[in-house]
Amino acid sequence: MENNIEQGKQTAIISYLTFIGTVIAIFMNNETKNNFASFHIRQSLGIFVSWFALGYFVSYFDNWGVSSGFYLFIFILWIYGFVGAIQGEQKLVPIVGEFFQKLFKNL
Repeated sequence: MENNIEQGKQTAIISYLTFIGTVIAIFMNNETKNNFASFHIRQSLGIFVSWFALGYFVSYFDNWGVSSGFYLFIFILWIYGFVGAIQGEQKLVPIVGEFFQKLFKNL
């Protein structure tokens, strides 16, 4: 199990570096299908898709409190996932992590 984590750690970390990093990580993991990397790819893809999809609607509120709260929430999810990838842990991001695993189970 430890070897599996070490092999997928680089791909998992890359997946959290912007949306392009997530796409690159998907292609990097395409051949090996490392479970650790796949877990973090699903988490980061979910965070970035949520940021794009929900950020569009949040911007219509035209309220700095709502916008700040949303972006702070997304940033906390990103930090939580990124630190988990660096530490070699498969921790679901709070609240939505399990949903992301089910939604992107084919990755």
